[in-house]
Amino acid sequence: MKKLALHWKIIIGLVLGIIYSLIASSIGLNQFTRDFIDPFGTIFIRLLKFIAVPLVLFSIISGISSLSDISSLGRMGLKTMIAYLITTVAAVAVGLFAVNTLQPGQYIAQESRVKNRIKYEIWVNETPGVEILDGKNFLNDPEYAEMTQEANALLEAERKAEGVQERMENAEKMQGSPLQFLVDFVPDNIFSALSDGGKMLQVIFFAIFFGIVLASLPKDVGKPVIDFVNGTNEVFLKMVEIVMNAAPFFVFALMAGVLAKMAETTAEVIEIFKGLLSYSLVLVAGLFFMIFIFYPLFVRLVVPQLKYGDFFRRISPAQFLAFSTSSSAATLPVTMECVRDNIGVSKTVTNFVLPIGATVNMDGTSLYQAVAVVFMAQMHMVDLSISQQLTIVLTATLASIGSAAVPSAGLVMMIIVLQSVGLNPAWIAIIFPVDRILDMCRTVVNVTGDATVSTIIAKSEGQLNLEVNDKEI
Repeated sequence: MKKLALHWKIIIGLVLGIIYSLIASSIGLNQFTRDFIDPFGTIFIRLLKFIAVPLVLFSIISGISSLSDISSLGRMGLKTMIAYLITTVAAVAVGLFAVNTLQPGQYIAQESRVKNRIKYEIWVNETPGVEILDGKNFLNDPEYAEMTQEANALLEAERKAEGVQERMENAEKMQGSPLQFLVDFVPDNIFSALSDGGKMLQVIFFAIFFGIVLASLPKDVGKPVIDFVNGTNEVFLKMVEIVMNAAPFFVFALMAGVLAKMAETTAEVIEIFKGLLSYSLVLVAGLFFMIFIFYPLFVRLVVPQLKYGDFFRRISPAQFLAFSTSSSAATLPVTMECVRDNIGVSKTVTNFVLPIGATVNMDGTSLYQAVAVVFMAQMHMVDLSISQQLTIVLTATLASIGSAAVPSAGLVMMIIVLQSVGLNPAWIAIIFPVDRILDMCRTVVNVTGDATVSTIIAKSEGQLNLEVNDKEI
């Protein structure tokens, strides 16, 4: 077992966690799993998260302060943002193409879709400033009169669904002026930003500012601080290494806990997925396209020496961990280690590009929002025009920048996307049951996108060494 590569150990932990949860649920041990196994998964995520924030802080400061030419920082920053923008827009486009071509909402029973449509029209009538998007009117059709009462009851249940109100309130807080994201970028108290994992952008801003100023100081003045930063950074990297030695066992606990929370029995888990099977399959197909086709092609276009299988072999520990934790932020320390030590991206590029990517690059979340919004419109018999779908592209792209790198943050962002095209934000309750598992899949996309962009930026900057020590990875 000691000689086994880390990604194989993590795969074994994942598989054993799934097998255990299926057996445990069949013999009634779900409560035991939630009480005595799931907490270890929570501990694992907490360990990675408490390492992630200071690691981002010291990594960026270390990377920038080591630059001999500060002007290269602006060039690298511009390349990074352009690359992340390209991958995000591509992800949304893939999502819209998949959902419009395969039309998963059409597989819902016709009677259910008509009830959903009436429910949508009732919501429009009750909501000021909102109009029916496609001009159709089922509510006044006598043929559907008997469905109105049932639709009202369904609408009320949707509003009261657990977690919907809380996420809608969170979405309201995130909305403001068009330049609100720039305001949120600047911290008013760095210690407050450091203590709040959701304010990673502010930590990045402070780290970049601090690093630039530190690099501009005379060497004899800045050296003690640079030595402290570099030393502290190495301590946190060692912490990551120690925690990752136990990753397979923690991943087992995470998988067992996730499935135990979803439903009491194996049959219930299967039933949950059957209800949203068409949506889940289309979304997973889009996510798999990004992981196995788009990103490898993007890398091969810029770095032809990096072979398809080799790329995945080098970043697979981060991918499997992303699937387990559903958090780009929690996976960040491992992503940095894989990109730096396995692919051969320089410390400077790794420390600058990846922390920004974990915060602003949410390709999987963007694709998911595009698929989910159009799917929910389809199942409510609402025809979205090309301009309305382009609004989804723009809103999902901008929303992904502010999306926190934590589990299920995409649901909060989806509320903003739904509101942008005049749809009921409470619809997020529809996809709650399968969100956790699908969130795990889209986090893999996010992390793979981060690794792809960092590799491309390193190549463009002449800071990629594919001949790294080919240790067992």
